[in-house]
Amino acid sequence: MALAAAFLSEDQFTCSICLEVFNNPVSTPCGHSFCQACISSYWDGRRGGGGGGGGGGVKIYQCPLCKESFRKRPELHINRTLKEITEQFKWMASAGIPMDGRGGGGVEEPNSHPQHHHSTLSLPHRPGEMPESVFAEMMTRFQRLPTPGVPHPTLPHPSDLPPQSPSPVNAQLSFQAQSTEHNDLPPPYSPPRRYTLSGPSDSSLSLPLCPVHLRGLEFFCRTDNTCICSVCVEAADHRGHNVIPAKREWHIKKSQLGISEVELKDLICEKEKKVEEIHNSLREIQAAAERETDGAVSVFSKLISSVERCQAEVLEVIEMTLRAAEHKAQRLLKEMEEEIAELKKRRTALNQLTLSEDYIHFFKTFPSLSTPPQTKDWSSASVVSELTSGVILRTVNHLMENFQEEMRKLPEVCQRSSLDQPVTRPNPKIRRVQEYAADITLDPTTAHPRLIVSPDGRKVHCGDRHQLLPDNPQRFDRVVCVLAHQGFSSGRHYWEVEVGEKTDWDLGVASWSVNRKGKITVSPAHGYWFLSLRDRTDYAFRTEPSTSLTVNCRPTRIGIYVDCDKGLVSFYNVEARVLIYTFTDTFPDTIHPFFSPCTNKSGRNEAPLIICPVAMT
Repeated sequence: MALAAAFLSEDQFTCSICLEVFNNPVSTPCGHSFCQACISSYWDGRRGGGGGGGGGGVKIYQCPLCKESFRKRPELHINRTLKEITEQFKWMASAGIPMDGRGGGGVEEPNSHPQHHHSTLSLPHRPGEMPESVFAEMMTRFQRLPTPGVPHPTLPHPSDLPPQSPSPVNAQLSFQAQSTEHNDLPPPYSPPRRYTLSGPSDSSLSLPLCPVHLRGLEFFCRTDNTCICSVCVEAADHRGHNVIPAKREWHIKKSQLGISEVELKDLICEKEKKVEEIHNSLREIQAAAERETDGAVSVFSKLISSVERCQAEVLEVIEMTLRAAEHKAQRLLKEMEEEIAELKKRRTALNQLTLSEDYIHFFKTFPSLSTPPQTKDWSSASVVSELTSGVILRTVNHLMENFQEEMRKLPEVCQRSSLDQPVTRPNPKIRRVQEYAADITLDPTTAHPRLIVSPDGRKVHCGDRHQLLPDNPQRFDRVVCVLAHQGFSSGRHYWEVEVGEKTDWDLGVASWSVNRKGKITVSPAHGYWFLSLRDRTDYAFRTEPSTSLTVNCRPTRIGIYVDCDKGLVSFYNVEARVLIYTFTDTFPDTIHPFFSPCTNKSGRNEAPLIICPVAMT
């Protein structure tokens, strides 16, 4: 979550009349702010909000919030400062989910919504004897041979082939040698040698001997992947196999090594570019950290001595964020440098193998070196930080206007903006609420007949039809919800619920004395305090009307925290470790954890709600 969203909530900029973000805000003499059009319409249409008038038919103008009366209609002017801050907030919010999220009242009855499904068709890999890219590269090099009519010193000529008896293998070899003259064979990659691809030459006497026939190992059997002599070619063990002159096969594979070397060079170049990109990002973050530090110090220097402790904590957050970015950058750089070193080592081995004269050693080493190296995809690797946006400094300047109330929360809020960074210091607020973890189990006697509760009381989902269950007074008979066994009337309590990828759900608390039969109105005034999700993206707290919420990071696990003594209920995104919403009220009687997986929507929302054990962060 961006830092600005942590400091500036939409509630601070919402007109209490139209429940939208301020448009041309004005302030009444009592200090409350409204949209200019809203308060004018309120006073024009409702005669001052319906307040009682004095004698003589004098019109009274009231504030819609505090009901303070004004005998003379106040002359309202646009609050320029509030308007600028509101516009800034709108601009920041426009980068995320739109702020006008939809919310309805109550728990939904069975309903269906269309859902889009996407599928990706993956084409199967079609292996062959030689990849098309390799063959195309070899053909390109073959066409770059010297002047026509001058045979390449490493290519065989039909006259160079040893005389063989007419056999299928010899016919194949003859055809292969003839096709060489017509540029049908891939070109060799290595420099010219002093021997031809087949037949006797000056170096034939130094050829390794066949252990069976004591002949030179002049041929290579592709079928068995081994070198053989001319007698082995005619033997039953290799009859009908794909046989080729050994040195010709050697040159073909060396050409493949050349292409692999080019690919490795491109990989190294790509990684080196990414290293430079990370260096640049780190330099920008370091410069931004310096700007943020200087700006924060300049602001704090204007405050009294009691602010110095808070200043030190904010600077610590900035420093930790910078250290986290440096740590991530160093880790990425180290991994990439190790990968580059390994690629360079492999490239050196390829070059040495290319220059090797020992093709027996070549064939042994070739399979391991010709296999493309396993490298990590670094395309998405980057180093980012909230420091570069300057959001901490802007937030500090704004909060100075409400210093006495907000200063004690500043270090904690600043730290919450950097939760996505791998800092070692835990979030104190998350840790504090987790210390009040409660053991919660579902009460099946309160569950709607369509709800299926697991035997251990930790899971609940909505079935396709009603179950035959006794209609006791505790059971909800119209809305698909269930309460927990545990009830709270004092103290602090916390539990976590896995919601996964569900499209709809409700989570929170409810009074034990709520109405459970027939149509139910859900709001704090009727004993319900819970957070809702509808259609995957619409989050709301169920008030009258519902309070729509902007949630930038979709949660898969929700933490619920209640403080009975303070009348406070809060909801957290456990994975992102951020606060979603807090509501303060008074609980008239015992409250119980409230769960609604909502209807399964023909299988689209059939996943269960799961009460999870709380792990200390």
